[in-house]
Amino acid sequence: MRRRAPFRAAILFLAVLPATGCLFRTRPVEERYSKAVLKESSQQRLIDSLRQQSDSIQSLKATVNIATSAGGVKKGHYTDYTEIRGYVLARQPASLHFVGLLPYVRTTAFDMVTDGEQFKLWIPPKNRFVIGHNQMPPQSTDQPLENLRPQNIYDALLIPPIERAERAVMERGYETLHDAKGHPILQEDYELVVIRIKSEQEAVLSRKIMFSRIDLKPHRQIVYNEDGKVATDARYAEYKDYDGVSYPSRIEIHRPQEEYDITLEMVKVEINHPLSDDQFVLEQPAGAEVVHLDRTQSSLAAPLAGGRQ
Repeated sequence: MRRRAPFRAAILFLAVLPATGCLFRTRPVEERYSKAVLKESSQQRLIDSLRQQSDSIQSLKATVNIATSAGGVKKGHYTDYTEIRGYVLARQPASLHFVGLLPYVRTTAFDMVTDGEQFKLWIPPKNRFVIGHNQMPPQSTDQPLENLRPQNIYDALLIPPIERAERAVMERGYETLHDAKGHPILQEDYELVVIRIKSEQEAVLSRKIMFSRIDLKPHRQIVYNEDGKVATDARYAEYKDYDGVSYPSRIEIHRPQEEYDITLEMVKVEINHPLSDDQFVLEQPAGAEVVHLDRTQSSLAAPLAGGRQ
């Protein structure tokens, strides 16, 4: 009988707990569920929609406003740069030409191209011409512009469809929105978790694509590196009709490993207008300091007479 005394005491404590206001505190629930009318879809329909969107955009030409910031935990601070005007040319399967202009004077701040394998980056204010492969890791967090890879911009602009070497499963998740007063609101979404099959024994997390239940369009894409870390976190907002194709008018690109953010606000967009090969050519300027990222550190930089390599 004595062994049951602690058990009986616990039951008595729980019984009187609701009547003792000093032993607990009630807090309001801060998050609420959205009351918006949500659309239904299936895993295959979402996969098909990505393929249809990819097929519908063979080329893209855009005038954009570019807002950039750099910094984070590694740097210990953030730096916000003045918004500049820029131009983007993209063409399937992997070509991109991205130009940014200095504010006010509208001379070139940077000019970069890629063919899907190699990229070239011209930085006139530093008289520096950078050449490397798209998969080259960043060299220095102190040079955020030189860490920029045009392939990352391309993959954010044109979301790739699910490839043959990938497998996707659908998850019903939630996205956090905010009302007019800034209060968080939970709204259901669809998420495609994409796994890349490397071999029979190995598979890696490749991407996660979030679809809004309001319009069933991609509103976020997270791309992972080989180590399973977030390489790119892209967000898409305010879809508009451009040449008969629905496309976001604002794209936010976050690169957490290199600690920089780029936001592209679409000023003018032309979709599927012809683009020639020479529009994706970037010649090495005469007298530029040339940086080869895929060479040894001792030969990374070498000024060239006449600007040819």
